[in-house]
Amino acid sequence: MAGGMDLGGGKGKKSLDVAINLTPFIDLMAVTISFLIMTAVWTQIGRLQVAQAGGPATEEEQKQEEQTKTVQLTLFVTPTELRLVADQSEFPAIEAKRGTNGKLDLAPLLARFKELKAQFPDQSAITLQTEDKVKYDDLVRIIDQCIGAGLPQVSVSAIMG
Repeated sequence: MAGGMDLGGGKGKKSLDVAINLTPFIDLMAVTISFLIMTAVWTQIGRLQVAQAGGPATEEEQKQEEQTKTVQLTLFVTPTELRLVADQSEFPAIEAKRGTNGKLDLAPLLARFKELKAQFPDQSAITLQTEDKVKYDDLVRIIDQCIGAGLPQVSVSAIMG
């Protein structure tokens, strides 16, 4: 009787003393732990650094904006066009054309960003206002273009109205 309890298993009754094989359980735990560790690493890699649009600015942020020459920059993203607005001036809309691979052609947008950075070299913030029908892949590529063009402070919100 090794570790079990005998309840008087006489006359045809089975003994409750059973040896449990722990090897499959240990194998399952080893695979599960390694899966959890890998998942934690991939979620860190796949994270985008974006800020939520709106909300009151702190006094420190307002002082910084006064010292540098910047504008309120907004990019309206719809499935058919990209429209860039700097304060009250609106740039001509960029048609959302797709290449042969099915991806959105962002070369005109990059050219527009370079033009804007020439006018406002201190500009580092942009707000993307997107419609619900915009593909996530397109949104991520647009965010990458913004960061690559020198606009690292990207905020994303839905189109109002």
